[in-house]
Parts: sequence; C-alpha cells; structure tokens
Amino acid sequence: MEDKPYTSPVEEKPASAGITVTIETTTTPTEPSGKKLGHTRQNDSVSSTFSQASAISTSSTNSEKPLIVNEKRLTYQSTCPTIVDLEAQTEEDEYKQKPLGRVRYTILTIYRRLFTVAFMGNAIAFIIMMIKGATPMDLVNAAAVNIAVCGLCRQPLVINTLFLIFGSIPRSAPIRIRRLACKIFHFGGVHSGTGVASVIWYIGFAALYTYNYTPSVINTTVLTFVWAVLGFLLSIVIVAYPTFRMRLHDYFELTHRFANWIILVLFWILLILLGKQEANLGNFLLHLPAFWIIIVLTLATIHPWLLLRKIPVKPEPLSAHAIRLHFSHTEVVFGQGISVAKHPLKDWHSFACFTDKFDTPDAKFSCIVSKVGDWTKSTINDQPTHLWKRGVPTYGFGYVLRMFPKIIVVTTGSGIGPCLSFIEDANRPDMRVIWQTKSPLKTYGQRTLDLVHRMDSNPVILDTSITGRVDMLPIVLRLFKEFNAEAVCCISNPMMTKKIVHGCEMRGIPAYGPIFDS
Repeated sequence: MEDKPYTSPVEEKPASAGITVTIETTTTPTEPSGKKLGHTRQNDSVSSTFSQASAISTSSTNSEKPLIVNEKRLTYQSTCPTIVDLEAQTEEDEYKQKPLGRVRYTILTIYRRLFTVAFMGNAIAFIIMMIKGATPMDLVNAAAVNIAVCGLCRQPLVINTLFLIFGSIPRSAPIRIRRLACKIFHFGGVHSGTGVASVIWYIGFAALYTYNYTPSVINTTVLTFVWAVLGFLLSIVIVAYPTFRMRLHDYFELTHRFANWIILVLFWILLILLGKQEANLGNFLLHLPAFWIIIVLTLATIHPWLLLRKIPVKPEPLSAHAIRLHFSHTEVVFGQGISVAKHPLKDWHSFACFTDKFDTPDAKFSCIVSKVGDWTKSTINDQPTHLWKRGVPTYGFGYVLRMFPKIIVVTTGSGIGPCLSFIEDANRPDMRVIWQTKSPLKTYGQRTLDLVHRMDSNPVILDTSITGRVDMLPIVLRLFKEFNAEAVCCISNPMMTKKIVHGCEMRGIPAYGPIFDS
C-alpha cells in the first residue's frame, strides 16, 4: 500500500509549558504501515528563533523527508526549551567585535587588497622604467603580461586549477591557513588590478610612440591601431566600474566580450605592423615576449568557444517564481556551475548546479532559476527545451568550504539552489541550514525541500509569508556556537550576503559569500 503524506496533528499543551508558534508541516513516512509515527526535537540545537509568531524547522525521527512548510497553516503548541527571544539575544551579543573590524572587512577586503597589490606593484614598476628610459617595446611587453594575467583569471581551466589547489588543503591544517585559502574566490581582485594596470602600461606605450612618430604610411597605420586598441581598453575599464556593471550588466558583459575579441585582433595586427618596421619580421616576433603572451591569451580565449554546444534541457516548473532546469550533456561535481544562454552572442548567465541522482535519475544535474530579471522571467514563462553552453563546468567559492569539518549554511530564496550542491560531496562538512524564503513549499516544491533535508536533517526554514523578514544574524551566531561550527557560508542577494558575512567576520567568525565582481 502506498504511503500517504503525514500531517502533524495539533498537540494540546498548556500555555505555561512553552511558546506558541505557527508552523506548517507535512512529512512522508518511510516506516511500514502500522508503525506509530511521532515528531521529536533535539534539545541541543535551535529549531527556530523568532521573537514573533514563527515557523519552526523540525524533523521526524522515523522519516527521510524534511519538515515541509505548507500553506495549510496548521498550528500546535511547542514546548521546545531552546526557543529564545531574538531581540534579547541581539542585545546580549556575546561575540566581541574586532577593533577596526568594519574598516578591515568592509573597506580593506581581500579583493581590494589583491587589487591594490596588483595595481601598485605595476605602478611602481612603471615609474621606475619610465625614469630609466623604457623603450616602446618594453611597455608593450608589460602591457601584454598584464592583459594575459587579467584574461587568464577568467579562464575556466585556470579557475578550476586554482580551486582544486587551494581546496586540497586538509582539515588538519591550522585554521588560519584554511581561512586564508578559502578566500581564493577573491582572485577577481588580481583580474581587476592587472586589467587597470595594463591600461596604464599601454597609455605609456601610446604616448611614447606618438612622441617619436614620424609621418609615413606604415607609421600612420601603426599609430591608428595603437590608439584604436587604447580606445577599446578604456571602454572595458569604464563599463567595469561597479555602479555601471550592476545597473547595466548586459551592456557590461557584451562590451567586455566583444571589446576583448577586437583588442586581440587589433593587437595581432599591431605586432605584425611593428615587426614590418624591423629588418626581419620573423626574428622580431620570435624574440618579442608580447608575441608569445598573445598566443597564450588567444588560445585561452578561444578554448571555451570551441566547446560551444546547443544542449537539450528538461524544464521542471516549480511555481510562477521559479523553475528547475535539468541537464544531461555532461557530469558536474560538488561546487561546480555552468554558463548558459539562449543565443550564443548575447547575454550569458551562470548557475551553480547540483546532482539529480537523488530525485531525477533520468537526468544528471540541474539548477534552480528564480525570477529576478528579464532573462530569468522569460525562462520561467517560456520553459526552454534547449540552451547554449560553452566551456566546462567551473568551480565556485562553495568548493573550498569542504576544508572545514562543520559549517553553517545561510541562504535566502533561490540561493538554496547553489547550496544544494553540497548534497553530492561524500566528504562534505557537517552543516546546519538556515533558509529564509516566502512560501517555500509553494514556490520551490516538495522535492526541493527533500533535498534540503539531505543537507541538514533539522533545517531552520523561515517562511516570510508568516513571519515577515527576520534578522538572520542572531540566528546564525547562536547556531554557530551551539553547533561548534568553524565557518559560515552565505548565499543570498548582495545586501544580505554582505550583512551576514561582515557581521560574522567582525566577530572573528570565518564567513564566506559571493562577492558579485562579474
């Protein structure tokens, strides 16, 4: 006989025994028919912490399914002794904040420090070389080096190599080493720093070549290409300014991509034209470092596009707000994501992926897409059956968190999708999950909640349709202490991510989240 969903009954408890809370539960029993099912709570962990009517995350000891936050809104009395007043807890923050912590973790971030080192190192070298009397080709070589480093920081194979190296640090290593290694995803600071530095070197080259310019057909042609390259380099730097990038991300992406391709073509032409001014073109190029650097950069740029394919997609509508896309064209492992597009030359979107082997055996992996923009809105409405992909699956920041034995995972809304990547890793850390979202069952479905339960048998699920938005930081701090965790992982929107990550870091708690630098 097929098991039917089990709904928690309303338990009668005296008001003095505990705090009345509003919950919504539905679990599917796995015990044979005839066995009694019952709900239990762990007194050594936080089931939930609200200061107002709230949803509690619980688990059945006889069930493989998680607590389902259901829109039927059944209620019962809870006597859980671990429920506390959040407001009181916030006032009695037992974590001592670090001196100058706000400056260190909000202004002098690892990303900005890497940017500063990369840029200032180049700036000092530029000044020294100009004082000593650099030649135009010295400046071309320096510009080429920085352009190559900048480009390779975004090459999927390079990114995967960096994450595999830093993610291989064992859990037995000192916590300070692991904390720093987990910051590898801030390498975008090197990308930005060398990108801006390459413009400085190239401006020096353009100025020096213009100063030494003598009218002739070949020199005029070279000068034209020199300034054309500079124009496209400046356009990339301008659209990469954070405000422009956030507000007009599609224009930023298109300018970045096409300007990069144009610069590569123009730079090849420029090097050949410069070589034609020498006695032997071949000898000139073979002894020019910029020539070999541009070969490496060209191959690195072409590689992802050689893997461009139109792949089948199996859409699974979850609600009017979210859709789950299933893929079978390749395999992904813990911490990886893919880039997809509806047109290969238009906007590309990256999504973290998670395995389908637990609930969709006819597919290999999937990702959750929620309605946050025009592209995602049309994806939910149109439900594509094919998408374009390029390159290889790429590791994200979550991969390095495996070097911690215990972590707290904090997320909101569709951020649960990237978090589900943890379920595949046999060596994943023990974790507690805090997920705040509106009507989770209605929006993301039963199967998504089942997968959340694989991450944490007792997840804290905050349904904002009942409680409104809750300050998650006090809940994180308490769970961090009671679970004896070593780090916090937060995947949410930029504002919430910064609040949780900075709030933890200023209290000496290792915390990590996307830095939204691309």
